[in-house]
Amino acid sequence: MRRIHREPDFEQFLRVLRRERRPERLPFYEHLASPQFIARQTGTPFHEMTPSDEGYWPIYVRFWLSMGYDEIPMEIPPKLPLRQHEDTRGKASHGSEANVTIRTMEDFETYAWPDPASPLEFRHFERVAELLPDGVKIVGGVCAGPYEWVSTMMGVEGLSLALYTDPELVAAMFARIAEIHLSGLRQIAALDAVGALRQGDDLGFKTSTFLSPAHLRQYVFPIYKRMADAAHAEGKPFILHSCGNLGEVYDDIIDGCGIDAKHSFEDVILPVTEFKRHYGHRVTPLGGLDVDFICRAEESELRAYARRIIECCFEDGFWALGTGNSLTDYMPVEHYLIVLDEGMKVAG
Repeated sequence: MRRIHREPDFEQFLRVLRRERRPERLPFYEHLASPQFIARQTGTPFHEMTPSDEGYWPIYVRFWLSMGYDEIPMEIPPKLPLRQHEDTRGKASHGSEANVTIRTMEDFETYAWPDPASPLEFRHFERVAELLPDGVKIVGGVCAGPYEWVSTMMGVEGLSLALYTDPELVAAMFARIAEIHLSGLRQIAALDAVGALRQGDDLGFKTSTFLSPAHLRQYVFPIYKRMADAAHAEGKPFILHSCGNLGEVYDDIIDGCGIDAKHSFEDVILPVTEFKRHYGHRVTPLGGLDVDFICRAEESELRAYARRIIECCFEDGFWALGTGNSLTDYMPVEHYLIVLDEGMKVAG
């Protein structure tokens, strides 16, 4: 395992999120790392393990610390069992209707919803907390967001139709998912080992959001507002990760929902440098380096590219270095380490 040697100091990342004081050096941030990427960096069979395996969380924590991170990003899914309509073995993804579980109000009423008081396995957060060295905090949340869970449980097609044919069911679904998520988030936020909260919820694609802005304002954004409020009630920042073209709703997300930072950027939609110019005085962007370029570029090109983005986005000190999406199965570990190394050369 190649290591990046840097003493962890979560205060540096916290300064980036709170936007009150410039950090002394450039923090790093990623939303996710694929199990295969972690396995290759750590030289372990991590991709064959589950969170319940004894060695899973020690490897996971060691992975992030080995690359100079001040935080451990983690999320645990709520106890929401899904039906399987496709054989996804050996596949990287599945269809939008692969896990349709609720089609009608009767399905909703008979579904085995979890107890809101115990919506997910908090023991995983407690285990990671035991493994943290001084200077490191968890950036934690509930796996998958309100839109993702409702569209998965109803199917993208099913949800799209129900918005007009059965709005009562749609409202009930979002209300129940909100109850589960907010209970989980509040309990995570109360943990001393958690320094910031995060929520992933992919709302769009290349040219638009999946739901109309009006429907997002009706069903989704009020939940984000309550999430951000729950984090802030514990004195902790709130990060939103969302893929897609959110141009029509950035004002809602930033000002209406009150998020502290935004993650996930695609050059083909809005490069992080442009987001920084347009919105950087109101919210902190995180990451943004193009995954494909990191995978394909030669070292000299990669260093020049990383340096250009660092100099633009970290000029005021309110940004963290990372990819625009996540550390993927197919990304060469060495290429990513070059990015981090360049970040340390440019900004400490």
